[in-house]
Amino acid sequence: GERSPLLGGTPLKGRGVACVAVLAVEGLERAAFFGITANLVLYLTSGTFGWGGTQASCACLLFLGASYLLSPIGGWLADVYLGRYATVVISFLLYLLAASLLPVAASLDGRLSVCGQLPTDTIRNCSQHWGGTCRGQPPEQYCAPTIYCGLLVLALGVSSVRANLTPFGADQVRDQGGDATRRFFNWFYWSINIGAVFSLLVVAFVQQNISFLAGYLIPVAYLVLALLIFLLATPTFVTKPPTGSQVSAMIKLALQSCGCAWLGGTRARARRWEDGDLLPNSRAQPGAPSPEEDLANFQVLARILPVMLTFIPYWMVYFQVRSPHRGRGLGLDLPSAPQFPDAWLLLANMVVLLVLVPLKDHVIDPFLARRRLLPSALKQIALGMFFSLASMLAAGRTWAEVGCCRGQGLGGCSAPCPHPTGILERERLQYVHRNQTAPQLVGKDRYLAATLPIWWQVPQYLLIGISELFASIPGLEFAYAEAPKSMKGAVMGVFFFISGVGSLLGWGLLTLLSLPAQGWMRCPEDYGSINSCRMDNYFFLLAGIQSVTCLLFIWISRSY
Repeated sequence: GERSPLLGGTPLKGRGVACVAVLAVEGLERAAFFGITANLVLYLTSGTFGWGGTQASCACLLFLGASYLLSPIGGWLADVYLGRYATVVISFLLYLLAASLLPVAASLDGRLSVCGQLPTDTIRNCSQHWGGTCRGQPPEQYCAPTIYCGLLVLALGVSSVRANLTPFGADQVRDQGGDATRRFFNWFYWSINIGAVFSLLVVAFVQQNISFLAGYLIPVAYLVLALLIFLLATPTFVTKPPTGSQVSAMIKLALQSCGCAWLGGTRARARRWEDGDLLPNSRAQPGAPSPEEDLANFQVLARILPVMLTFIPYWMVYFQVRSPHRGRGLGLDLPSAPQFPDAWLLLANMVVLLVLVPLKDHVIDPFLARRRLLPSALKQIALGMFFSLASMLAAGRTWAEVGCCRGQGLGGCSAPCPHPTGILERERLQYVHRNQTAPQLVGKDRYLAATLPIWWQVPQYLLIGISELFASIPGLEFAYAEAPKSMKGAVMGVFFFISGVGSLLGWGLLTLLSLPAQGWMRCPEDYGSINSCRMDNYFFLLAGIQSVTCLLFIWISRSY
């Protein structure tokens, strides 16, 4: 059965220690995660590996997607075999093992042992552009099998920790009422961002200006410390044993409700289950939910799943902050003193949350609650989706009568022409076409950057941060609060799974637009950069997708 905290003293004291420990572990884990992903694109496009910009962005999106998509596996293992506590510990060990590959591959000897020799034909002369050398398109991605396998194992560890640590922390306060749960998720998300800010300030700077070897050893140290804190706090935790999985029962009910005769029974039987005349056979496991509970749980899932599915386009937009936006940052003018990591722009996103989460928790929400004006989680999610849309539309600002070029590419402009409006990427391309560029050293690699200040990217990071406050945090609260008691872990896994679907669809869209027939994101002659791509059209497409999703979410939530 459920185990109470072993720590002596009052239950409240023990519970407070448990919550602080969970928040500290989450902050350190997120610090490690952001330390790994913040410069992953730069790591893969650097001279160490010589990947192309689109290839590196796709690898980043694929990893991010897998780190969410695999969440149900960790949740299932916890429910059926291990329990959440043991699953978190084992997942941290797997996480730590896979993360160690990155500093190993960053060192010359380690890289040679796990990857082999770097192909010599990845360097070509690019002096006709701005003097010096740059990478040409390699015949194949160097070290791709090792990198992708390592990222897959890493994603499995990340996803399992995420799927279990979140509900494990909420379990510590679940008997304190719904307000305690809401506040826990507010501060849980705050701890995510405090860890991310600390990581970006330290790790991103070290990676870009010292070495990737030192930069990737720091996240490994974060993981070691997080695991130690979790183990030391064990006596304070409320833990639950595994109770079995309801996945098979839910699938059977879904098949019956769809009238799948050859899998779930005849159509007549499918109609009868709605009236309670037909229920799946009860499982023999002690403490397993009854057939009636299975039916009730299925009906709850049928109501909340459409709401959760509308998050897919939101996550498509959100994850662009981690890859294509970052790739564009390398093509903008970075401050020269001190050496400014372009990953630091992510801080705008996170600082917004660090400021607004306490403000919302201590001031705004109590003020609205006293006047019975506190919006529901669904209304907050809708507002967050509109801010996500604004982030894509305001991926820069409106420009009036900017110049454009025809015929000369990077060499200059043959004729200026009027261009009424555009987003930041469109304006950046105008700078490139007018030859308003300069070579820019980022770490040990040089990029041809437009002389447009990188600060124009700040508004989109601020807007996506505000969208997290109103969409992601209430989304977590909605998933945990609406899920049946016996399926909270599974539903949280589905929520993170949907996040992964959004990231993978973003990867698929980026891959599709990189094909020769499409052309928007295909620029092999500009390998490792984006100056010949049409990322502006890509952002407009994402804005259109999010617009349709906002309307669909409002329609679904009104009938909820």
